[in-house]
Order: sequence, then C-alpha cells, then structure tokens
Amino acid sequence: MRLLTRYIVLELIKVFFVTLLGMTLMLLLAGVAQEAVRQGLGPLPILRLIPYFLPNALVYAVPGTILFAVCSVYGRMSAENELVAAKSAGISPMAYLWPGYVFAFLVSLTAVWLNDVAASWGQRGVHRVVLQSVEQIAYGMLRTQKAYSTKQFSINVVDVRERKLIRPTLTFHASGDAPAFTLTAETAELRLNDDKTALSIQLTNSEIDWGEDWVGDFPGTEEQEIPLTEASRKGGASLNPSNSAMHEIPQRIEEQKVKIRRLKQKHAAEAAYQMLLGDFESLSSKEWRKHEHSMRNAETMLHKLNTVPWRRWANGFSCLFFVMVGAPLAIRLRNADIWTSFGLCFLPILLVYYPLLMYGLDRAKCGALPPYSVWLGNLVLMLAGCSMVRKVLRY
Repeated sequence: MRLLTRYIVLELIKVFFVTLLGMTLMLLLAGVAQEAVRQGLGPLPILRLIPYFLPNALVYAVPGTILFAVCSVYGRMSAENELVAAKSAGISPMAYLWPGYVFAFLVSLTAVWLNDVAASWGQRGVHRVVLQSVEQIAYGMLRTQKAYSTKQFSINVVDVRERKLIRPTLTFHASGDAPAFTLTAETAELRLNDDKTALSIQLTNSEIDWGEDWVGDFPGTEEQEIPLTEASRKGGASLNPSNSAMHEIPQRIEEQKVKIRRLKQKHAAEAAYQMLLGDFESLSSKEWRKHEHSMRNAETMLHKLNTVPWRRWANGFSCLFFVMVGAPLAIRLRNADIWTSFGLCFLPILLVYYPLLMYGLDRAKCGALPPYSVWLGNLVLMLAGCSMVRKVLRY
C-alpha cells in the first residue's frame, strides 16, 4: 500500500510542478506586460515588478494546475484499467484517491498563504515601484502623447526637448475646499525630490490662473511639489481591505467599529439638537444625506473587512474542492487524453463554482449575506465530489 501511495504522490508532484512552472511563467509575463503598458514603465521598473507579480501569478495558476494534475494522473490510471485491477484484487478506490486529497489539502494551505502575500506584499510592492517610477512614466507619456493626467491634475505640453517641457499647462482639479487653478510657463522640468516623496515641477516664467478670482505672474523660476500619491496615475496607497494582510484585518475591523460608533453618536447628537430646536426641515436636508452616505460607506467597509479572511481561505481551499470533483470525475471518464479529461472537469467548475463565488462575494461585501457565503461554491463542489466518489466506490 505504501508503494501505491508513493507512486500516486510522485506522479501528482511531477505533473503538478512541471505544469505550474509553465502556467506561472505565462501568467507572470502577461501580468507584468499589462502593467508596463498601462503605466508606461521602462525596462528597470519592469524587472523590479517581477517579484511582486509572482505571488499573484501563483494564486491564479495553482488551482488550475492541481486540477490538471489529478485529471492527468487519475484519467490515465483509469484508462489503463489500473483501478479495475485494484478492485479485482480487493483494493478500494479510496486507496488511490486519498493521497490526492492529502496532497491537495497541503497545496490549499500554501495557496491560502499565497493569496495573503499576493494581496498585501505583492500589491503594495507594485504600487511602490510605480510611484518611484512616476518621473519616467510622466516623461514617456509627455513625449509620445504630449499629455499626462491623474485624478488630481493634468499636464499638456507643446513639445519635450530632452528634459525640458516646452509651454507646459498644468491644471489642478478642485479637491475639497481647494479650488481648481491653472499654471502655464515657458518651460518646466520634472524630477523627484531628494527623499522621493514628491514630484517637483520647476517652472520658468510662469503664470497662475484662479479663474475669475485672481491671475498672477511669476518671473524667474518657481517650484511646485506634488505628493507622489497624487502625481501617480495609480493613485495613493490603497486602503482597500483586499490589499490588507490577514494579520492586519482584526485591528482594522476594531478601528472601523469605533469609527461607526462615533459616527452614530455624532449623528444622534446632531439630530437631538435639531429636534430640540424644532428644526425638523434640517433632518431631511442635503447635509443629512451626506451623513447617511458616510454611514453607509463605513458599514460597507466593515463588511468588506469581515469578508477578506473568509475569501482568502475559500480561494486557497478551492484547490482541495477542485480535486474532490476532478479526481473521481476523471476516473469515471476513463479517458487517457489529458486535455479532454481536464476540459470536462473544468467546464462544470467554470459554470458553477465561479458564479457562486462571485455571487457570495458580492452579497457578503454589501452585508446582504454573512461573510462565510464566499464558501458557497466550495460547498457545492464538495457535495458533487462526494456524490461522484460514492459512484466510483459502488461501480
């Protein structure tokens, strides 16, 4: 029996790692190329992106790879009547299946860790590389498109000569209480400041236009600094819960609960004060709609934070449930063609698992369903896998 177990495990490992290498390289190159094109990155930043994209490529490659491995190994064994021979010798098919389940369980634990690393360390690393390359990105787009824009500001130029921007126009959009304004200059030059926290724009003979309020001239050289989080097209460091490590989630949940509690107390105090004054019209004013909007946003953020750990565990353990469906289905198909077995196994997963996962995730994020709803797809696969194992054992 040990010989049989060792044989199955070695076959699974061999197919798994060979396939994983090829699939990971393909996904890694596609992800890096997509980010490089979108951000306009040069060769050096592209090389720096590779380590940060590797966990993300593995997250997508591992579930499909382990399904391919079990379809390949168990499909070939079934097609060559190895299981029929084992049954005739009194060996249960479970002796063939359980090594695959144990292997899938260990891979699932690794996949949970990869999901956490990819979402936190990987995404933050990509963000950091893009921020530090903002000068190069801006110059590249200004040379090719004569324009560079983010959510906070935009630059348009007549021409770019080496590092000089000819007749640049900088438009800063309104933000909060700060109004929009426009800067024009004869020439300008971009560079990162010494501590690489801001993009410095040195303007020569500039003019500032605040619209109807004020227009002023600044002969000579003026310097305008823009924080990198505003200068980058990728934006600031994301506060999205999906980019938080799992060990950070409990603290963020507590902080969000405190924020919601304070908002409720603040709104209750304001409502009581207005009711005391008899100012009932204010309770339906635009200001109160803003209060309701901020409360909904805070509660949605809490629901997202609660969903993150469940989602990462569910994504990681999809490997195990893929195997629970793929292995018995490959045995029943009795097809030595790897791609046929894989396609017939993956199609129901594609049509059932992923829609259920997205539905549970969407409903959990808005609070309509509890966070563990993201396991709905895994639960369906487990039931289907148990049903197929029962048929394999019976017939």
